[in-house]
Amino acid sequence: MNIEKLELSDSAIEFLKSQGFTKLYPPQADSVKSGLLDGKSILVSAPTASGKTLIAMLAMLNYLSKNKGKIIYLSPLRALAAEKFIEFKKLEKISLGNKIKVAISTGDFETIEKNLDSSNVLVLTNEKMDSIIRHGTEWVEEIGLVISDEVHLIGDESRGPTLEMILTQLKLLDPKPQIVGLSATITNSDEIANWLGCTLVKNDWRPVPLTEGVCDGGQITMNDGKTFEIERSLRGTPIDLGVQSVQQGGQSLVFAETRVRSKALATKAADAISQILEKKEIIELEKTSKKILSENEHTELVKTLALLVKKGVAFHHAGLNQKCRETIETEFRKGTIKLLSSTPTLAAGVNLPARRVVISNVNRYNAKVGANRPISILEYKQLCGRAGRPQYDDYGESIIVGNGNTEDLMEYYINGEPEPIVSKITDDKSLRTHILSVIVTHPGIKKEEILEFFLQTLGGLQSRKPTIKFAIDISLRFLSSKFLIIKKGDRYAATEFGKKTSMLYIDPLTATYFRDSIENISQERKHTFGFLHLITNCEDFFPKFSLRQKDYESASLMIENNSSQLLEPISEYDCSRSLLALQFWITESTELSLSDNLGIESGDMHRMTESANWLVYCLREISKHVERADLLEELGDLRKRIVYGIREELLDLVRIKGIGRVRARALYKHGIKTLDDLRKIPVNKLADIDKIGSTIADKIKDESRKVR
Repeated sequence: MNIEKLELSDSAIEFLKSQGFTKLYPPQADSVKSGLLDGKSILVSAPTASGKTLIAMLAMLNYLSKNKGKIIYLSPLRALAAEKFIEFKKLEKISLGNKIKVAISTGDFETIEKNLDSSNVLVLTNEKMDSIIRHGTEWVEEIGLVISDEVHLIGDESRGPTLEMILTQLKLLDPKPQIVGLSATITNSDEIANWLGCTLVKNDWRPVPLTEGVCDGGQITMNDGKTFEIERSLRGTPIDLGVQSVQQGGQSLVFAETRVRSKALATKAADAISQILEKKEIIELEKTSKKILSENEHTELVKTLALLVKKGVAFHHAGLNQKCRETIETEFRKGTIKLLSSTPTLAAGVNLPARRVVISNVNRYNAKVGANRPISILEYKQLCGRAGRPQYDDYGESIIVGNGNTEDLMEYYINGEPEPIVSKITDDKSLRTHILSVIVTHPGIKKEEILEFFLQTLGGLQSRKPTIKFAIDISLRFLSSKFLIIKKGDRYAATEFGKKTSMLYIDPLTATYFRDSIENISQERKHTFGFLHLITNCEDFFPKFSLRQKDYESASLMIENNSSQLLEPISEYDCSRSLLALQFWITESTELSLSDNLGIESGDMHRMTESANWLVYCLREISKHVERADLLEELGDLRKRIVYGIREELLDLVRIKGIGRVRARALYKHGIKTLDDLRKIPVNKLADIDKIGSTIADKIKDESRKVR
């Protein structure tokens, strides 16, 4: 089907052609035939890279040319949302009668940005949309088109229930919006489509054909009947497979089960790949290596990465900070990095295809059971979906590294059906959280109406009514006993504390834990270390790292040194490595020392400070609620200390834009301890201080005049 044949305005057709679209891929054509441009709701179940973003764009162009309402594009991850925002921002150039304004919001759950009100295409994370609904935002009624990306994540334990709640609430809007669900190939896609009220568009077509196989003892057996061998070396099978693909002109993505293994595999590949590089690629990679070193503290992880990048290989995992990850992704897309070893987090995130995907191990550590477990077929299909680069490759290959079990792996993973998506909405945590939000948004609701609502979820479709009723009863009892909700007659309403909890977007269990912990603490002294223990100990804190054998002594010493700040007596067995890391961070430990002493990398520290900042904010709001005004200043200061990683005496200096932890400490060492000191020092003297210089000195002086 040609783009020109579509029933869209001339300006929309011209725009699509300017973006390089001429013909529709089969899943796109099927979507149009199923009524996409007639405003019908559809669920598209198709492989990675089969053109689902264009399906979203066609629905948007069609809707915007005929309607004045809002379009919501839901994404499970911030990185994906940012990618889509850049893509959809281009729509603003088209004239469709209505002016198109695209906005993005992925962060703070407490505030609803004003620009969302005035925009008609909103790119949101699932959590942000959930928060918008909880706040009773008026424009929710104006939503006419909902595009939900990665719908199969409804089955995910942590993210699934939120997505399920939003889709349930949006499909119940009156008038009902058009829903376009985009999903990986899933077994029970008909059940999901039926639940959403969508027509199912199922198509297994891929722009780059994919073959899947198993490598055992150097012998590869593919599912199209082909067999071939690899040249074996001491580097091991996963890397031999990756190197072979690079020698043949492709790129390789090697999935490893842990961070340590992803780094080890990249290291093993380095020398072999470096011999394949061309002169101009080596020059490019040298620059990238220098960039990594100049932008980051020289931890072992960063130094190893910079060294490997020079040789055309890299590793990618959550321990790396955002800057490092983005640099690697960019270079891999450009083709200068030839082999990338990664933990599976990459498969769910950004779009980084390679000609050959190698799955080095089908086992993955499962924290719940404390042991390795085989990955699901669905996860395997997500990993191998990265094989084959559109525009670069004529084929993609995915190869599992076996161990004398080729037939079993072929049968189970390659020929197997992905597991059906099962709702996680009735899990304790998600049910108490979402029942509270339903009561907050529908004051005076009856128990039967709560049950009725949850029967409209996917979990309601998949469970028996008595099972859901029983689970709801337990949650209602918990919420009542903790005074988050009250019952008058047969109707429920949220207490002020319940409303606050729902708006703060935290688990009711965390909110009550915070409230009960601070109600009776003393007024006379500081509680900073106690607050850090409180937040790192709660249900919502992430990531939590447990103590290693060698950390117990540090923990014991830290408790002893900060015992006056505790909210209650604790021992080292009540501590996590995350608590140690945060305490070290706000006393100005460097990333290098955190990495060396605690094994906490920059990416982990970043996520911890984000999580801690949000939870201290929640703690501060709950302190207001329980009328502990005496705690507010210390909690406000603690948030700043977490954001900047500073001791208390630098709080005044970091109020100035352009002054972070390093410059603030340099100024303090030179006797500049307050804003007044900063205003008094001559600009040339300021410029002489280490890490400042004349340009920054001028900016700091300007900024210091603005701050009162």
